[in-house]
Amino acid sequence: MHPLLIHFGHVAIPTYGVCTALGLLAALILSVRTAKGMGLKSDKVWNLELVAILTAIITARLVLVFGHPWLYHAHPFWFLGLIALPNVWYSLGGAAIGMLVGVQYALAEGLPPIRTLDAMAPATALAFCINRIGAFFGGTAWGTPTGLPWGVTYRNAVAYLWYHVPLGVRLHPVQLYDAAASLGILVLLLWMVRRGTERHGEIAGTWLFLYGVCRYFVEFLRGDAARQPLLSGAVTLAQVMAVAGVILGGVLWLAATTKAEPVEEELERY
Repeated sequence: MHPLLIHFGHVAIPTYGVCTALGLLAALILSVRTAKGMGLKSDKVWNLELVAILTAIITARLVLVFGHPWLYHAHPFWFLGLIALPNVWYSLGGAAIGMLVGVQYALAEGLPPIRTLDAMAPATALAFCINRIGAFFGGTAWGTPTGLPWGVTYRNAVAYLWYHVPLGVRLHPVQLYDAAASLGILVLLLWMVRRGTERHGEIAGTWLFLYGVCRYFVEFLRGDAARQPLLSGAVTLAQVMAVAGVILGGVLWLAATTKAEPVEEELERY
């Protein structure tokens, strides 16, 4: 594959990082359009996502710098990168803080939280889809060995150096399985948005439930060390989070059975 998109002298720009950035930008644009169609203030939704994303990125890097300064000195560009972190817990911690700050921003700006999640759900599916395509080209989050004809074989030494993907072995393209799942969910969510719904939380609940189910089963085909096995390898961290997403999505979807108030009235309450 192509882990390096651009390599000039000592400057190396990874394909995965570029796709992650493009996915975030595409998500921002789509969420603004979706929010506008739902009657939300699109500029505030844009600002909310920027605040949450920047908070998540900066928090994860600050933890890296202050908690493990030797890593920062050895790899100073990790502070600037979108994805290059040595442990998944840094990213999860940063994402958690980013979400908390995003919720606080939404409440402070008078954005109805559940309806805002509905507006952001299709954009999140789009970002995940683009991110997984970048992971496929880069070689990260690789799959288990397979004899299936659509298996992929990595031969680039950079992919091995950066992501430890085994070279010369036919692997399940789990990144594309994940991307295909997100693409299918995206199509469904956009149809739901276009159809229109007054059941606030229905769209966000649908994304959480469906993606949680898909991610749970895709994890069985992942072979990289970043899977973070738990309970003596019975499950992975991603599977636990997927189950939590399924439960939360089901709660949101069931709670949305009552017809919601118009957006204008809900905004007035905040």
